[in-house]
Parts: sequence; structure tokens; C-alpha cells
Amino acid sequence: MKTIRARYGASPLHLLLVLCSFALTVYAGLRLLKGDTLAVVIWFVGAALLHDLVFLPLYTVTDRVLQFVFRHGKGEAKHPDRVGGRINYIRVPAFVALLLLVVWYPLILRRVPGYPSYTGLSAGVFLGHWLLITAALFAASALCLLTAMWRRRSPHAV
Repeated sequence: MKTIRARYGASPLHLLLVLCSFALTVYAGLRLLKGDTLAVVIWFVGAALLHDLVFLPLYTVTDRVLQFVFRHGKGEAKHPDRVGGRINYIRVPAFVALLLLVVWYPLILRRVPGYPSYTGLSAGVFLGHWLLITAALFAASALCLLTAMWRRRSPHAV
């Protein structure tokens, strides 16, 4: 056990899980590429380029702006270590809301023309539901931030 940990850097269970995840990835890739291989490859390359050339700079700049705003807020000059923690109360709900938008955007933006005829469900509710979920995520995050700030100021905080 010690030689595996010394050579690999982690436990044998970790190595087994990594190998299983690689096997699952190969299986999924082979199943995915059975159809229109060229279209799948173009989609993956396009998604990687879109992410690296458009989205990564966009959310990096947005995060830097948020850090600047929080860092130059009232009392933050005395406690610069609190800036990163407070930004997470914006990062997390924004990430989850954007992830939901990316996954469900065809339905949210009504880009699925035959959806009601295929499922019998209305396609008009997804935008409203996504907006409500996003509002609930930010409200819950604000509540968590207020609770953390209250606990930090409370004399009986543990």
C-alpha cells in the first residue's frame, strides 16, 4: 500500500475510481461517435473554442469587476480576506443559474418548435420558471450572506 501511495500519490481506491471514470468516458465517447461523427467533433471543437475565446474572458472580467467593487467597499480595506468569501455569495447562484440556462436554453428561449405537440406540455412556462429559480437562488444566497455577517458580528459566535 505504501509503495502505491508513494508512487501514485494517492490511495489505490483513488486510482481505481480514476480508471473507472476513464473507462466510462471511453464508453460514452464510442456510443456518441456512432452517429454523425463529424458533427459531434465539430460541436465539441466549437464548444471548446466558444468557451475559451468568448466565455472564459467574459466571466473572468466579470469576476474581476466584482472583486474590485467588493474590495473598494466600505470597510474592506481593513479586511481584504473577506472579499473572496463575499464574492462567492454572487458566484455560486450565478453559476447555477447560468448552468441551468445553458442546459435548458432551447426550452427557456422557446427554440423547440414541436415541444408541446410531442410532450403535451406548454413551452411557455420555462422562462418564468428559470427566472423564479434564479431569483430564489440569489435570495437564498443573500440570506446566507446576512446570516454569516450576523454570526460574525454576534458576540456569542462560535
